[in-house]
Amino acid sequence: MSEESVESAESQTSDSENDSVSAEPKNRQSLLVQEGDIAADYIEGLLDIADLGDDGAIDMDVEGDRAVVSITGDGVDVLVGQDGEVLDALQDLTRLAVLRETGERSRLMLDVASYRANRREVLTELGTTAAEKVKASGEPLALEPMNAFERKVIHDAVAAAGLQSQSDGVEPNRFIVVLPA
Repeated sequence: MSEESVESAESQTSDSENDSVSAEPKNRQSLLVQEGDIAADYIEGLLDIADLGDDGAIDMDVEGDRAVVSITGDGVDVLVGQDGEVLDALQDLTRLAVLRETGERSRLMLDVASYRANRREVLTELGTTAAEKVKASGEPLALEPMNAFERKVIHDAVAAAGLQSQSDGVEPNRFIVVLPA
């Protein structure tokens, strides 16, 4: 092979590698939109079965690295349940529906009547307050058991306050311990 041929082949390889790298985020974005569309269709069917179809509106968005589907409207708050238990189950079912259609595990987030958005605000404040208590006392602080979503929000708030935290225990009684610096 001549030097020109080798350079040309290397240039083509490099160009196609660059194309695949730049296409990756776009491709990931389209997969997340597809997940959201599948989830929205699934939820719409469930709302019709539960006779909430006329009352509920479904919004789909992509936030960061996950699809987010939100259900709003009169009467949909029954889909939250006590402490979000029905919402968690509905999210699991929706993720299974996405898995069935795509063959890929989904990290889709489902919110009903802004329950998760409101809960995120409360938990962020709880995490910040816990971090302040630990900074003042110098002692670890264990919080009540929480689901994975809630623990993630607390971990993020504690980290933003400059401390570390860890999850301990076994589901469904897994909890966070905020650690001193």
